[in-house]
Amino acid sequence: MAATRRPRGRLYSVRRSPLHGKGGFALQRIPKGTLLGEYVGERITEDEADRRYPEDGDGPHHTFLFVLDDGSVIDAAVGGNSTRFLNHSCAPNCEAQEEDGRIFLYTLRAIREGEELVYDYNFILDVRHTVAEKRRYPCRCGSRNCRGTILAKKR
Repeated sequence: MAATRRPRGRLYSVRRSPLHGKGGFALQRIPKGTLLGEYVGERITEDEADRRYPEDGDGPHHTFLFVLDDGSVIDAAVGGNSTRFLNHSCAPNCEAQEEDGRIFLYTLRAIREGEELVYDYNFILDVRHTVAEKRRYPCRCGSRNCRGTILAKKR
């Protein structure tokens, strides 16, 4: 997606979110196609990500990890910026795009001042999506078409 002309000044601030923890909220009207920023952090292997964040079969899953097409992982908990606080929604107003091994977040439509910036995490899980697994990856977006989980739809 080609970025549109970026508005002047800060585009969003991070504050408490009704969806989950902290979230990013527009400080001004943001046009469709605006680059919000790059999702940055320490680049690690999948094995290192598994070591840092072992699966806890009981509690909900939460990390600031973003897996790239080449299998490497960005851990935004280490050296990350405010893009790591953008929450998931099944009705996103933003999207993440991988470009040359980097992740950029863009708006999908015009954003109103005060609106929370959200994108669909489409979290990929290679095992069967049981009720228990979906419970470990909950979605709280409340949209009309909410899947109830941040997991990507199985194909």
